[in-house]
Amino acid sequence: MATPDFILRLREKIGTELLWLTGVTAVVLRGEGAEQEVLLVRRTDNARLTPVTGIIDPGEQPAAAAAREVLEEADVIAEPETLVWVNTLPPMVYPNGDRSQYLDLVFRFRYVAGEPRPADGENTEALWRRVDDLDDVDPEMRERIRMAVAGSDRARFER
Repeated sequence: MATPDFILRLREKIGTELLWLTGVTAVVLRGEGAEQEVLLVRRTDNARLTPVTGIIDPGEQPAAAAAREVLEEADVIAEPETLVWVNTLPPMVYPNGDRSQYLDLVFRFRYVAGEPRPADGENTEALWRRVDDLDDVDPEMRERIRMAVAGSDRARFER
């Protein structure tokens, strides 16, 4: 996955020190009831099936960043409906030794248009999957999807 230029510039100054970043997860839904589907992508870096995720660029609005990531990664146009979860992820170490920790903002999106495809090289697959058929999606990502599907207009905040 391509590292954004602003992160590369920061890494020139701080090396592999822990970098605090804000990420977004876009849970794009279409349909209703038993036929409701979620947009998933298979990541090239770890082959995991996930909703679209990404990093907010400096000065970018979070919901706009999530919509941009959906278009860039899956060639799908989607409209943000609500913020469903604000969650701090555990620190992570990348193969090159860089350390990061993310504040993840999970948004529920409504599908508008487009046929999913891996559009930017960050994913090997983009597809619709019924929300009741997510056994091969890891539990943490299933929880992000569950929060979006639950339909609440109030975001969940961890304490």
